[in-house]
Amino acid sequence: MPGVVDSHVHVNEPGRTDWEGYWTATRAAAAGGITTIVDMPLLCFHVTARNSNPPTTTVENFQTKLHAARGKCFVDTAFWGGVVPGNQSALRPMIEAGVPGFKCFLIHSGVNEFPHVTEVDLRSALAQLQGTGRVLLFHAETELEHVTPLLNNPCDYTTFLATRPDEMEVEAIRTVIKLCLQYRVHCHIVHLSTAEALPIINEARKAGAPLTVETTHHYLSLAAEDIPNGATHYKCCPPIRTRNNQEQLWSALKAGKIDMVVSDHSPCTADLKLLQSGDFLKAWGGISSLQFGLPLFWTSARKYGFTLQDIVNLMCKNTAKLCGIENRKGSLVAGKDADLVIWDPDKEFEVSETLIHHKNKLTPYLGHRLRGEVFATIVRGKIVYLQGKFSDKPLGEHILIDITQL
Repeated sequence: MPGVVDSHVHVNEPGRTDWEGYWTATRAAAAGGITTIVDMPLLCFHVTARNSNPPTTTVENFQTKLHAARGKCFVDTAFWGGVVPGNQSALRPMIEAGVPGFKCFLIHSGVNEFPHVTEVDLRSALAQLQGTGRVLLFHAETELEHVTPLLNNPCDYTTFLATRPDEMEVEAIRTVIKLCLQYRVHCHIVHLSTAEALPIINEARKAGAPLTVETTHHYLSLAAEDIPNGATHYKCCPPIRTRNNQEQLWSALKAGKIDMVVSDHSPCTADLKLLQSGDFLKAWGGISSLQFGLPLFWTSARKYGFTLQDIVNLMCKNTAKLCGIENRKGSLVAGKDADLVIWDPDKEFEVSETLIHHKNKLTPYLGHRLRGEVFATIVRGKIVYLQGKFSDKPLGEHILIDITQL
């Protein structure tokens, strides 16, 4: 089938290559049948760590990132830009340099060099993006005054879950919808975790909002009820919610109300997960899953009646369209890049550390039995992965979006 396009990946190079890097991330992608990744402008959610530095918020920083990735990518790679307070004048130059769109946070990102934006900042940014054909991606959570940390056991997952209630997402998405309808710029909600936001998203689309939404493998595969005490490798933001919420996300996917499924691969070194103390409130948040997205999705999706064509739509075509590369990626059509994954939907395997090509092996999926083993991955007609082995050298290219394409 077409190679998977994962439009939400945190590679974190330059600056934090001990967490991840282009060499390891893109090998993991290739082993998972992914032929294109789109790198986020930062890696986020640890209150003391300095992350991908510099973040992709200026043309100069973008060039630094391109230089860092040169010669290290086993699959094709595009790069999101970032919107932070005061950088609205840098957005159009970054568009001219080839970014497909921009990411912003409506809540503290976890790192000081990528501050979150206010509504005033967003209005300035959206005014710059009008008429460009570019998309603005939102980490849609917002601080609520009445949400305060509980004095309960910090090793109990429900303690952490209570600090990031569904309402934080819903209120942030209300703001996104208001601005999306006003400015008519394509807006995209990243990693939707709560089904409570689906009704207002549906109403916004009926009203003509150019709004798209993604969810992730961990929200579809993991449930709050199954997270053991102290298992901080399950922590991410927004959080993994209840099984009932998960069922509603699957129903929305089936009904076409969620547009795509991505990894939000967000790794770190094992020590930052604080596994010894098991403190969910202090541990770094993020889940590594890049290599296993295809089998993770298929293992669950087949039980809900999804087809292989549904995988293509949710993980190839729609993600390619989001980042403006559907003219090259996401479907098997004459004239497009020969990006393919050859895999066995019926083959079962167990996730083990020896299989993992991410730099850091910690993931909540260790020991899980999944269905759907990748045999080979082909990028632009060249084999980059075949039965556990990689091409002798990285064959991936940088994808820069020509301003005339949109």
